[in-house]
Amino acid sequence: MNLPPSIVKVLETFAHHRLQVLLMGGQACIVYGGAEFSRDIDFAILASSANLVSLNSALKDLQAVVIAVPPLSLEVLQDGLAVHFRCLAPEVDGLRIDVMSHMRGVAPFAELWSRRVELEGGVNVLALSDLVQAKKTQRDKDWPMIRRLLEADYIRYPHPDSNQLDFWFRECRTPDILFALASEYPAAAAKHSRPAVQAAIAHADSEHLTNLLYQEEMAERNADIAWWTPRKKQLENLRHNHSR
Repeated sequence: MNLPPSIVKVLETFAHHRLQVLLMGGQACIVYGGAEFSRDIDFAILASSANLVSLNSALKDLQAVVIAVPPLSLEVLQDGLAVHFRCLAPEVDGLRIDVMSHMRGVAPFAELWSRRVELEGGVNVLALSDLVQAKKTQRDKDWPMIRRLLEADYIRYPHPDSNQLDFWFRECRTPDILFALASEYPAAAAKHSRPAVQAAIAHADSEHLTNLLYQEEMAERNADIAWWTPRKKQLENLRHNHSR
């Protein structure tokens, strides 16, 4: 892995403490060829009492402290909130670590763990399909990243199997690639009711296909806003109580 030494140090520390965590976010995008630069490191984590004991031990080694709110607890993680830490140890000074357990539209941790990609050094990464799902947020930067991740995957596998094709037809956001896939693999394309795939099968014009992809994106953005609205209120209450 071509990752900064501070990131490697965190990964090694987590592996040493046998944490059940999955690398996600920008660092996972680097692993999959999305090439997103990030100074932070994000993890999906199993929300269990034993795993939080291991997490606290690892954070102690990294001299990591919670940034403001929310505090670290099983309840906070199960509510879908992220907990943010800042590392103070010399090798990782200033590095931020974010952990989450429950994300909108993303499978439960046990299922994510069963699909994980295992790298050298005991590092476990969110499967690409799950990483893409986790990226379907209201943030502007996430949608170009989803597109780049799928484009990199398309290039990586010139001879896809049925599972790979199914993934591309479900998630690809590049009109030219969708047109090419529908033309080369019509039987696989026909299995999908996704409007963008159906438009590619019908050889619709690129502008129409682009509009369908935009509609998909806006639906996901709005769903993410709705999901986060009560959680933002929860965070506001936590900040208010913290400042009293």
